[in-house]
Amino acid sequence: MAKQKFYVVWAGRVPGVYDNWSDCEEQILNFPGAKYKGFASAAAAAKAFRGGDDDSNPADLGSFLIAAADKRVAMPDAPAYRSNPDIDQTAWAVDASCQGNPGIMEYRGVELATGRELFKVGPFQDGTNNIGEFLAIVHALAEMTRRNEWHNIYSDSKTALAWVRNRQVKTQLKQTDRNAKLFELLGRGIVWIRSHSWPVKIMKWQTELWGEIPADFGRK
Repeated sequence: MAKQKFYVVWAGRVPGVYDNWSDCEEQILNFPGAKYKGFASAAAAAKAFRGGDDDSNPADLGSFLIAAADKRVAMPDAPAYRSNPDIDQTAWAVDASCQGNPGIMEYRGVELATGRELFKVGPFQDGTNNIGEFLAIVHALAEMTRRNEWHNIYSDSKTALAWVRNRQVKTQLKQTDRNAKLFELLGRGIVWIRSHSWPVKIMKWQTELWGEIPADFGRK
């Protein structure tokens, strides 16, 4: 039996780490200047994509997650929220974007103190905003566990906050061939929150008082 390989796509339609050749090929086929490589383990692939040390462990949600980006993003209303004493400036903020319902969904997390994008995952076909918001929170918790570095988390989704609090997802979305990978990730996320605990607060971002959450995709 052939040993599973993992593939890094540095230049392609959706750069990231993939756990099968079919998904990797979708990103590079007929893509000008495509850059990719296969690796023997998920840890080696993640290390190569990040360009840093191999510090991965089972806290990762899945080998196909898009690795954390190390870049700054535009921070809406930055002066206002950074001077607001009611906001935990050391926290992380997460958000999702879904174009359609269901539609093309992605999610990300940012560090409030610096504006650095910590992770960005997607896009997925036939997703929903609630699922993206839930996965963003769980991804942040898993990343903190991996780093052994803890921060409070802000989300502007009451539904996602309830799903994480109850460790139960209630969605009407049906699984299709187009969103099978998203459902795989959702299943991993549910298993993760039911098997872990976390010493941080997951809090509601007060949009009406503070403006858009800093992880917002700006697509409204």
